Amino acid sequence: MNVNTETGYESLLAELNSSEAARLSPLACASAVGLRRRPESRHDYRPQFARDCDRVLHSRAYSRYIDKTQVFSLVDNDHITHRVLHVQLVSRIGRTIGRCLRLNEDLIEAIALGHDIGHPPFGHVGERILDQLCREHGLDGFAHNVQSVQFLDQVERSGRGWNLCLQTLDGILCHDGEAHAWRLAPNRDKDFAIHDRERALLSGRKRRTLPPMTLEGCVVRLADSIAYIGRDIEDAIELGLIGRDEIPVACARRLGNTNGTIVFNLVTDLIENSRQVRKPTAGPDEDHVGFGRETAELLAELKQFNYERIYHNPALKPDLKKIRACYRALFIDYMQQIRRSTTASVSGELFFSSMSQAYRDRHGPAAIVRDYLAGMTDNFFLRQAARIGCAVPERRC
Repeated sequence: MNVNTETGYESLLAELNSSEAARLSPLACASAVGLRRRPESRHDYRPQFARDCDRVLHSRAYSRYIDKTQVFSLVDNDHITHRVLHVQLVSRIGRTIGRCLRLNEDLIEAIALGHDIGHPPFGHVGERILDQLCREHGLDGFAHNVQSVQFLDQVERSGRGWNLCLQTLDGILCHDGEAHAWRLAPNRDKDFAIHDRERALLSGRKRRTLPPMTLEGCVVRLADSIAYIGRDIEDAIELGLIGRDEIPVACARRLGNTNGTIVFNLVTDLIENSRQVRKPTAGPDEDHVGFGRETAELLAELKQFNYERIYHNPALKPDLKKIRACYRALFIDYMQQIRRSTTASVSGELFFSSMSQAYRDRHGPAAIVRDYLAGMTDNFFLRQAARIGCAVPERRC
């Protein structure tokens, strides 16, 4: 088939969409219904969500995953998980679940790869600091899921964004893997107007959890928990923070005491308890995915163990005082740079000089600083802080 013509593109795309429709569950999100905010004139043989995967992978924000904290910061150990590995694990786990349930793997991959792009330097520690600074400077606050959408939709490509599908952006916005749920059902009645309202709601001062609009988004949200729960335990053991024999007995007995076993057992349970989705006649009553109740309770217990023994354990926390001081100093410094500048005389050295005038018109100084700080890698953040005279935390063995 000749795909070097408009007709060739359309023919191949129609063939791929037809093949997909034949194998997917009736509850899956077909690529043909992918909805973009702006129509596109370029002809393409890739299905909609496959295009989204490629756009996320080619984004500048994705490349910065490589030096973003997952849980442990400033540790000289190459085997500790960084954000880039976490999103790949979520993608792989999610696609395995999606394949077994006859869901759209391309949509799952696009959501998974983009879901944490909004995480700032130093993970959730940095998120809390940046949230406080945003509120002090007149913004509603900071949440990494909202910022992930912000990067992909409003910041990338000099402020033009990637024009991703609504279903992809929605899955990223509603991915909260820390919120515990044993079963998730999608809220399918969404459009871009609702998406924009939900985005504003989730960036507000009162945080909440919203369901995704697709089963694929629900799968990524559950895969997020599966991907980090055992992996964080392995990292904590590697660093001597906990011992393997300290994992709660019931969890170790039923879910396992290694990451591989925990992932396998959680994925297996999720597939077994969501099998109704894959039926050729699956309808509204089957429109949900989730764990069995016992497994969900064990996962909740394991999450509680991780919070108490790992996430809230001060033993391997970075120097929070210095990191907070660096964040505050950089925020103030960049705000001053913007205020000293005019639209007509933006210095090439200023961080926002590459952004379009439309981006600058849509965003006030505090929002521009938020976007810049949130996009930094850990090491770039420290270099910038040192540049203005901050005392930066040191790496530990």
